[in-house]
Amino acid sequence: MPARTVSVSVARHPDAVYEYIRDPRNLPDWASGFAKSVREEGGGWVVETTGGTARIAFVADNKLGVVDHRVTGVGGLDVLNPMRVIANADGAEVLFTLFQPAGMADQAFQRDLGLVASDLQTLKRVLEASER
Repeated sequence: MPARTVSVSVARHPDAVYEYIRDPRNLPDWASGFAKSVREEGGGWVVETTGGTARIAFVADNKLGVVDHRVTGVGGLDVLNPMRVIANADGAEVLFTLFQPAGMADQAFQRDLGLVASDLQTLKRVLEASER
């Protein structure tokens, strides 16, 4: 399955970036192309997306910067999104890998890559502005 990793450099300590990303309540602030709102429900997190309601679950808290998350629900969707926060000099690098499933048109995959790149740029702006 084809895959591409999109990344952005953030001028914040990796721990601060990791903590911000792994809190689902922050999603609408930086991933508005995906999350319109987030609420806690039934011991998990529910996201209102442009395509409908979905559940999101992050991997357990860890010291490795792994913020993989599974999104389920929208049209039978069940996708694991690999995401990492790694140290980069005095800041952090955020990496998000997208897979192109069988049957997904190249144009749709490119659109999704663009949306993720835009969301990561927003993440950078939000985190760097909060440092001031």
